Amino acid sequence: MGYSVSANALSFSTFVSGSDINSALGQNATIGFAYAGNKFVGSVYFGSNNNQLYQTDLNGQNVKPFGSPIPGASGEIYLSSSLGLGGFASRNIFATAGNSVYQIDNNGNNLGTFVSGLNGTVRGIAFDPYGVYGNEMLVTTTSGTVYRVNSSGVATTLASLGVDTEGLDFAPQAFGSLAKGTLVVTSENTGRLTSISSTGTTTDLGVFIPGGAEQLSFVPISFGGNPLEGLYSARYPSDIRHAGASDFAGLLGDVIVTTENGQRVWQVHPTGGGYTTTDLGSFGGQPEDGIFVTSTHIHPTPEPGTLALFGLGAGALAARRRKKA
Repeated sequence: MGYSVSANALSFSTFVSGSDINSALGQNATIGFAYAGNKFVGSVYFGSNNNQLYQTDLNGQNVKPFGSPIPGASGEIYLSSSLGLGGFASRNIFATAGNSVYQIDNNGNNLGTFVSGLNGTVRGIAFDPYGVYGNEMLVTTTSGTVYRVNSSGVATTLASLGVDTEGLDFAPQAFGSLAKGTLVVTSENTGRLTSISSTGTTTDLGVFIPGGAEQLSFVPISFGGNPLEGLYSARYPSDIRHAGASDFAGLLGDVIVTTENGQRVWQVHPTGGGYTTTDLGSFGGQPEDGIFVTSTHIHPTPEPGTLALFGLGAGALAARRRKKA
């Protein structure tokens, strides 16, 4: 596969400052971030308040602790927000702790274990917005086991890839030979992208990302002009960054992948019988996980004016890479 470099690098700006995170939690090694409809919720890495989440308003301001500390959580805490589909409540927060996932109400109350005993440390969570996987939660792990988890917290194995599996998202439209709604996952260890069907059939897409694939997200197929739209991503260990929707005008429906090694942002685009890979430029720091926010509604009966979350785990932004404490 050949690689090219885009002439139009993405333009990232600070959305949540490290000083505001530090004021709320005593450190600012930001690692996870999730859009929850009426707020954003983030997490930090090893150090002060590692297992304490924080929240911001929709402008990235008014940073303060969110909910109670997550029992047993340490290191990277991946976050996701439910979509109100498949029996899940709308915009509750789900956070990882080793091989378990905890659930927290949108208002920060009622912290409790949602699913536990998974094979490997949880690396990613996404909620199926298209119904291909029953609108269930999809979970990736360090063991390469990919799970479907229903709204009762019952986990079933969808696929076993045998390699640390991290980023995940669902195609918002047909993507090459893949049907709309197909799950695509990536491995930071191998830099490969793999699709997984609803029956568990895995297909290597023949895509290799130099430097490993940290974060994977499909660009939404449309934006609505709201200034809040665009890509949000944690810049470890400092702050949260945002690139506006206009930066992605020529990338709609494509895959965006970031890498820690080299700190690059890549585009994957279907062409002919395969895919082209384009280097979109530097992220400007070490990228962790991220989310696309778009005004396109994904709820069956959306409320006017609300924003919907797509991407990077379709559910959230978070931290799934292992590092040194």
